[in-house]
Amino acid sequence: MRVKQKYIIDFAKGVTWLLVLYLIYFFNQIDNLTAWIYFCLHGSYGIMWVLKSYIFPDKTWESRVGIPYASLILIGLILYWLPAFIITSTSHEASVEIIVLAICTFSIGVFYHFASDMQKFIFLKNQSGLITDGFWKQCRHPNYFGELLIYLSFIIMVIETSLFWVPSLILSLFIVAVWIPNMIKIDKSLSRYEEHKSYKKKTAFIIPYIL
Repeated sequence: MRVKQKYIIDFAKGVTWLLVLYLIYFFNQIDNLTAWIYFCLHGSYGIMWVLKSYIFPDKTWESRVGIPYASLILIGLILYWLPAFIITSTSHEASVEIIVLAICTFSIGVFYHFASDMQKFIFLKNQSGLITDGFWKQCRHPNYFGELLIYLSFIIMVIETSLFWVPSLILSLFIVAVWIPNMIKIDKSLSRYEEHKSYKKKTAFIIPYIL
């Protein structure tokens, strides 16, 4: 049996708000503003992801995988819920400065991630070729940059706890083991276009204008 990757990803991200809500009530954190703010951030991201998946889907996730690999994907996505567990299980309340920083980081991340994916979807729907304007003029992987900021915002919410290093380590492992190889694979695939070489020289890899 093989399933589309999008079904696993959509399910895990789509139920995030329910999971966080469950943790808030399970650990009796109803009066914890930090927990509710996290619920709004991570929960809304999951809902937006599912909507994106159906309005302007990414063909990357249309491929089918076996149950063992699908299970690994699900486990990996579950690990992203760790900040929610840390906040609710330890009754952590972030400082106002940290909350503001997390919200700002999340907002910029959502903008980059979803807007760049929409630009890519519209471009490829009407033509084929290399995208070199808009978000892709700033860096070669603006959607990954946006997602990086989104997950960083979740970690920022627990940065004042002694356990912040755990979700930080998990995200770092994902970046090294999954994100970077995928981005390199995309670059290699796009190298078939003649203008890619010059485009690559003048654009950043993932952080706009910097790296």
